[in-house]
Amino acid sequence: GCDQILATFITDTVPNLEKRMRRLVELRAQDSLAQSVIAGIHIEGPFINPEKGYVGAHPPHAVKPANLEDTKRLLDAAGGLTRLVTLAPEYDDGFHVTEFLASNGVTVSAGHCNPSLAQLLSAIGHGLSMFTHVGNGCPMQMHRHDNIIQRALALRDQLWLCFIPDGVHIDFFALQNYLRCAGLERTIFVTDAISAARLGPGKYTLAGWDILIGDDLVARSPDGSHFVGSTVTIPRILSNGQQSLGLSKADLALLLDTNPRKAVGL
Repeated sequence: GCDQILATFITDTVPNLEKRMRRLVELRAQDSLAQSVIAGIHIEGPFINPEKGYVGAHPPHAVKPANLEDTKRLLDAAGGLTRLVTLAPEYDDGFHVTEFLASNGVTVSAGHCNPSLAQLLSAIGHGLSMFTHVGNGCPMQMHRHDNIIQRALALRDQLWLCFIPDGVHIDFFALQNYLRCAGLERTIFVTDAISAARLGPGKYTLAGWDILIGDDLVARSPDGSHFVGSTVTIPRILSNGQQSLGLSKADLALLLDTNPRKAVGL
């Protein structure tokens, strides 16, 4: 049910990320189907918030503040395929990396972050245009009003807001509330699907890290403390959208196809 993807690389040391992206670029160039399906690369980290909860499933030891030197190294390794970079605006001093990426045609998204409302607004002024995985990449316990979810929703007219609609990352009743607030015109549904998404229950690895997929098809860390990506697929999102969220087929086409292409320039 999905004709194009952004191949996502999560936080690792910059040399490891360079090696992996160069390998993907090399393999993609050898296969016409891969060229058709892999529309670009999403670099999610390492420029994210290292605090527990915000860092999510990303390895904390490899997290670092955003800087232009490493950014240029990663873009070079991606061979011109970078469409999206997720970073923490509060760890981009002066928003120089955000501005550099946006000026080079890369969509910049806030994620795994905890910027103030003022910092988010400043980042938008320098080219930030999206928020990755609203409702996730944050602690279970936060201030009841002044939290990163509320700040993102407050800027719904200036940011593309991305949600994982699997019923696990966000309970459907809560996602319905978010959709009522955000509206559909600037909202995006993403799978956040990992490589083991369709393999069923079992033990797997993701970027060298152990993960466990249970009978409920939820990918978690071995200790069960947090999610590690998603196993949801586009057909399941279509079903969830109609049955659990009350969305029409036209609504879902907007959220899954039209808006994502607009947001990353496809």
